[in-house]
Amino acid sequence: MTKASLRPLALIAAAALALITASPAFAQAVTAAKIDAADTAWMIAATGLVLMMTIPGLALFYAGMVRKKNVLATMAQSLAATMLVSVLWALAGYTLTFTGEGPFIGTLERLFLNGMNLDAISPLAKTIPESLFMIYQMTFAIITVALVAGSVADRLRFSAFLLFCVGWLFIVYVPIAHWVWGGGFLGAAGVLDFAGGTVVHLNAGVAGLVAAYVLGARRGYGSENLAPFDLSLAVIGTGLLWVGWFGFNGGSALGANSRASMAIVSTHLAASAGALTWMALEWWTRGKPSVLGMISGAVAGLGTITPASGFVMPMHGIIIGIIAGAFCFWACTWLKAKLGYDDSLDVFGVHGVGGFTGTLLTGVFAVAALSASPETPGGVAGLLEGNPHQVLLQLYGIGVTLAWSGIMTFLLLKLIGAMVPLRVSLEDERQGLDVSQHGEALQ
Repeated sequence: MTKASLRPLALIAAAALALITASPAFAQAVTAAKIDAADTAWMIAATGLVLMMTIPGLALFYAGMVRKKNVLATMAQSLAATMLVSVLWALAGYTLTFTGEGPFIGTLERLFLNGMNLDAISPLAKTIPESLFMIYQMTFAIITVALVAGSVADRLRFSAFLLFCVGWLFIVYVPIAHWVWGGGFLGAAGVLDFAGGTVVHLNAGVAGLVAAYVLGARRGYGSENLAPFDLSLAVIGTGLLWVGWFGFNGGSALGANSRASMAIVSTHLAASAGALTWMALEWWTRGKPSVLGMISGAVAGLGTITPASGFVMPMHGIIIGIIAGAFCFWACTWLKAKLGYDDSLDVFGVHGVGGFTGTLLTGVFAVAALSASPETPGGVAGLLEGNPHQVLLQLYGIGVTLAWSGIMTFLLLKLIGAMVPLRVSLEDERQGLDVSQHGEALQ
C-alpha cells in the first residue's frame, strides 16, 4: 500500500485514540495507577506522625501513670512492640492483611515483601508507592499491640509480653484488619471504620480487659497507694498522641485531599470536647478537675472519633467528643468499680468503650458526601441522612470484633501461660519490674 492510501487509516486511528484518551474512564484509569507526589509527601509525614504515637507518645503516656519502679519496664513494652511488630509485619503481617480478596485472610503474594519494587502500587492506595502504604499500615499494627499492655502494667512478665506480641498480631490483629480494611467480609458487608474504631481501639480495649482478668489485680490494688509517678510525662505523651492522631486519622484518607483535612478538624474538635467534658464531670462529682482526667478525656475523644473521622462533619466531631468524654468517664469510674477488674491504665474504659461508641456513632452521623468515590458515587449515609440500616451494620462489626478479640486473646494468654509464667512473682512485683525484668532503675 502507498503512503497516500495509508493516510486515511492513520487519521481514523488518531481520531479513535483521541476519543479514548479524552474519555473520563481512560483518565480515571491512568490517574488511578499514577503515583502522586503530594499524596506521597503527605503519607510519608503521616507515617512519621503515627509512629511517633507509640514511640515516644504512648511510651511517655503510659510511663507517667505507673509507679517509679515500673517506668522503664512500661516504656520497654512500647519499644519492644515497635521493634518486634515492625519485623513481623514486613515478613508476613502485611501480605496476610492487604493482599488478595479472600473474605477471611489475605494471600502470601507479598511474603517477605516479595515483588514490592519501586513501581509497585497497592490497589487499596493507588496514588502512593506500595512500600509507603505498607509501612503506614505497619504503624497501626504497632500501636494496637502496644496499647494492650497498659491494662496489665506493673505485673506482666516481659518474656510473656514478647510472645503475646507475636501471637496477638497474627491471630487477632491481622484477621480483623483484613476483615475491615483488606477486602474481608466486614468491609464487603458495608461496615464503616475510617481509621480504627474496631481494628484498633475496640480490639485493643477488649483484649486489655481479658488480659486484666486473666492476670488478676496488682498487688495492693484497692488497699495501697498506686498513684502515678510523674503525670508530667503523661501530659507530654498526650500531646504527642494528640498531634500524631492527625496522621492517624488524616492519613487514613491515603492522600493530600479535602477528606484528610476534614478528618483532622473533626479529630481535634473531638479531643477538645472530650477533655472538656471529662473535666466538667470530674469537677462536678469530685470537686476538682484533675490533670489525669483532662488527658484521659482528650484520649477518649481521639479514640472515639477515629472510626467516624472521615465520614462526619466537624460539628459532629464536637458531639462525638462530648459523648466520648461522658461514656468513658462513666466506664473508668462507675463501671470499673462495679465489675471489680484492675485495668491498670484504663485501656478498656478509654479505648474499648471509646471504640465501641465511635463505631456505633459512625452509623448515626455518617455524611454520604464525604465518602463519595468512583467506587461508591453516592457515598454512605448514616441514620441522620435516612439510612438506619447502617447502624445495624456497625453493630454487626462491633459484635464480630468483640467476639474474636475476646475469645482469641483469652486462648492465646492461656497458651502463653502454659509456656512461661504470665505474671512476675510477688517479690519481683514488690521490687518493681525495672529491676526484676531489666536490671535497671531510675535514680
